[in-house]
Amino acid sequence: MVDFVQKEFYDINDLIEIVRILRLPDGCPWDREQTHASIRMDFIEEVYEVIEAIDKEDTALLREELGDVLLQVVFHTQIEREAGTFHFDEVCDEVCRKMIIRHPHVFGEVTVSGTGEVLNNWEAIKQQTKGQTTYTETLESVAVSLPALLRAQKVGKRAAKSGMDFADAESALKNIHTEVTELEEAAAEGNSDRMADELGDVLFSCVNAARKLGLNSEQCLTQATEKFMRRFAAVEAEVLKQGKTMDDFTTEELDVIWNRIKHNIGKR
Repeated sequence: MVDFVQKEFYDINDLIEIVRILRLPDGCPWDREQTHASIRMDFIEEVYEVIEAIDKEDTALLREELGDVLLQVVFHTQIEREAGTFHFDEVCDEVCRKMIIRHPHVFGEVTVSGTGEVLNNWEAIKQQTKGQTTYTETLESVAVSLPALLRAQKVGKRAAKSGMDFADAESALKNIHTEVTELEEAAAEGNSDRMADELGDVLFSCVNAARKLGLNSEQCLTQATEKFMRRFAAVEAEVLKQGKTMDDFTTEELDVIWNRIKHNIGKR
């Protein structure tokens, strides 16, 4: 058993040392067995829990969840430290250098007029440091592992910088109707491959419309899902009040209740 001295306050160096100890031959069997791939989803889940804490405006929960994300960073870094590739200080060094380089208006002599120019400079410096010389390369650099809607919106935003974009929100909205018509044609044919292709186009066109309207498609869908769950709960509550279950009703009967509840609670 490792004698880790109890302290009044721990810092990042303590966390790095704790993870190192856990990975030792006489440390924790579970921690020793982990690889980047095996805890990949853990990292994703922890990030989403940070987002939930932000949405709830819960600072205590945010502090806890940020700690869990930091643990993931230290853990992945420790795996590479053991392999002799890099250590935590190098991770910090690289991100510090990146922030200094991408903020020449703060750490250099560049003058900017506002946030828009800051963002333009950021993207230009990013492309330069990553050796990106074409718009295609900027699209390809968007992580495939991002949630589909988020990735689609980011790709659309970067493509727009090339001039390939809808003129305005109205034209983007019209494109949704065009894509829906093509999906309906594919559905009429019963061709599953074409239906999948056309449905993807509908979703992508919706993301483009959201972007032109100044909306975040990921957030919009999250809000719509939450709204559906609230209305579903209200429908089931009404059904249970009658001493019945959802299975006792036909789809048409449930639709009547749904529409009544939708009308009563509005857009909530």
